[in-house]
Amino acid sequence: MSNLFTALVLAAGQGTRMRSSVPKVLHDLCGRPLALWPVHAAQEAGAAQVVVVDAPAKPLVGVLPEGVELVVQPVPNGTGGAVLAAASAIAPERPVVVLSGDVPLVSPETISGLLAAHAAGGTLATMLTTVLEDPGSYGRVVRDEAGHVARVVETKAPGDASAQELEIREINTGVYVFEAGALLEVLPRLSTGNAQQELYLPQALELLRADGGKVGAHEASDPYAVLGVNDRVQLAQLRAVAQRRINERHMLAGVGVVDPASAFIDVDVTIGQDTTVEPATRLLGATAVGAGATVGPNTTVIDSRIGDGAEVRVAWLKEATVHAGATVGPFAYLRPGATLGEESKAGTFVEIKNSTLGRRAKVPHLSYIGDADVGEESNLGAATITANYDGHEKHRTTVGRRVRAGVDTTLVAPVTVGDDAYTGAGSVVDEDVPAGALAMARARQVNIAGYGERRNVRDPQRGKKA
Repeated sequence: MSNLFTALVLAAGQGTRMRSSVPKVLHDLCGRPLALWPVHAAQEAGAAQVVVVDAPAKPLVGVLPEGVELVVQPVPNGTGGAVLAAASAIAPERPVVVLSGDVPLVSPETISGLLAAHAAGGTLATMLTTVLEDPGSYGRVVRDEAGHVARVVETKAPGDASAQELEIREINTGVYVFEAGALLEVLPRLSTGNAQQELYLPQALELLRADGGKVGAHEASDPYAVLGVNDRVQLAQLRAVAQRRINERHMLAGVGVVDPASAFIDVDVTIGQDTTVEPATRLLGATAVGAGATVGPNTTVIDSRIGDGAEVRVAWLKEATVHAGATVGPFAYLRPGATLGEESKAGTFVEIKNSTLGRRAKVPHLSYIGDADVGEESNLGAATITANYDGHEKHRTTVGRRVRAGVDTTLVAPVTVGDDAYTGAGSVVDEDVPAGALAMARARQVNIAGYGERRNVRDPQRGKKA
């Protein structure tokens, strides 16, 4: 991988065919905005400098990785206008690789292969091409008698290309490498003599040839690496390709993906060896899963961490942490700030938010634990509720170690339950419980003899069939 190049990513397009208020380059592809795919590819290929051309509204501000430069294309006047807008940021002493923000699957290997072909060919510019059965609206590559690139014919609007040129199946992928000095010399000479009256970057190739320079072409071995996104149909098609490759990468690294067709794993997710991803499972965002864990089926995990050997089944996790050996679900909901200690348990129909369960603590079923700290080896019985909100502010509950809370206990925050304490079933606890004590906070049972008989006398229809 060479670091002697500048990467220029064109990401100022309007993307009107997406039919969206969201700029095209910000649409998600497996957990990463479209425009960031070529940015990451350039960085992984070792680019010394990455420059991104943005639209005037600057939707990419705050999205780009640290160290990436951003310039603005003031008017939407085509790919040539985009490169011209970035001219002052281009270092003249090293090659410039031009990438498109809507061509996401270009790989570091493809970029390096293009640079190698360019260096070997001794050309002023080298373009990446591929051959498609249906070239659609892609620009066609016209070659001369020697096989070099003569020009690229755009086909975006009627009149851009002749009928004969439309028969060409070799297309321009929108990926180029230029000698920077030569590119900077011809950029001011680009013209708008086309149907859309825009500055087309491929015209720079013609100008270089007219000045006596040679323009080469390097055919991409991976056709998917050069396919662009113009609408949501194409985005879905490339998402299927990207997802298959992500899943295969994990499987080849030792992850068991039971049903790859129903496993949705974002590009930046990490998964340890011997972990099993069950069907209908989504691992999204910055999620990290350790080794030997089981996740799924029917589980969504967003920006969360799951430790070695943990089990998460039929659950929804967002910004949560599950430590080694813990179990979650089925039908559990871990909200932001939920942290489960080693070998702890959040069971069936349990919701936990902004709370910590200590080592081997258990909340087996039908409970809500919010804004609480639960000590190690405590067990909160079914229907335990932390009443954390007084209508104005949230308050915190503290449960000590080895606490046994009876079923249907409500802990009214702020309240503290000491180590080794107990609560009786059905208790509403609104005062601190000392260590080792039993808290009984419920009305005494009263049995009213003969109530059923007297009730039937008052209501003769009671118990009769309809």
